[in-house]
Amino acid sequence: MRIDLARAREQLEGQDIHEPSAADLAAHLNVDETEVTEALVAANSYDSDSIDRPIQAVGPLQQTGLVADVVGSEDPALALAEDIQALKPHLAELDARDRTILELRFGAEMTQAEIGKELGLSQMHVSRLITRICARLRKVLATD
Repeated sequence: MRIDLARAREQLEGQDIHEPSAADLAAHLNVDETEVTEALVAANSYDSDSIDRPIQAVGPLQQTGLVADVVGSEDPALALAEDIQALKPHLAELDARDRTILELRFGAEMTQAEIGKELGLSQMHVSRLITRICARLRKVLATD
């Protein structure tokens, strides 16, 4: 439809209709005016623009800079994914008990008491182990 509209616009402009209306285009193409209006709106999104172009200072904001400076945002999940990837090799270096404790606490979301019952340890001992394991992981991640 976008191509048909472009051709119809050229033909109508050739007939001295400088800026054909949606009604003019609909009549020329033998389609409903609503369909032409929807196609015109959709065709506007077809054009791309560089995010490296300067911002045109219009309106009350009068911003300057590049479009890239004001569009988009950082995905918070990206930082988490990076942290997980950085943590993986260090988790692999832990002994089986420490990995199990972390898996039960943060993977299975078990309480310290539940982990203690599962592994035959006191809740206080589980708490100390989790604190020690997390401190060690923080330390190696901080040095990376």
